[in-house]
Amino acid sequence: MVRNHADMLSNTVSMKLVENEIIETTNKNGLQAQIAKALEQLGQMEDFDLDYKIAPYRQVVSNPNVVTLYLTAFVIEDLIKNRDVVDVYGSDEDIYHCIHPQVERFMAMEKA
Repeated sequence: MVRNHADMLSNTVSMKLVENEIIETTNKNGLQAQIAKALEQLGQMEDFDLDYKIAPYRQVVSNPNVVTLYLTAFVIEDLIKNRDVVDVYGSDEDIYHCIHPQVERFMAMEKA
C-alpha cells in the first residue's frame, strides 16, 4: 500500500497535520517531501528496524495500524528536528488520530 500511494499519502498526511495545527512549518512542500521519504524508507525497512521504531508508541491506541504508528513516530522523533518544522503540537494520541484516517483511506483504495 505504501509503495503504491506514497506521494498521495504524504501529501494528504502533511496537509492534514498542518490543517489540524499539529505541525507548524515554514515550508509545506518540504514537509511533504520528508513524509514521502519516510514512507519510501518504510517500504524498505527490515521488520526488526520497524518494530524498534514503533515500539515506544504501541500503547497509544489499542489495535494500532503499523503505518500510522510509523508515521507518528517519524513526526515525533525525526520531523521535529527538520529545519522546515517550527514546532509539533499535541500529544502522541493527537498525532496518531490525525494521521490514521488518511492512512485508512489509502488502505481502502488498495483493497478496492
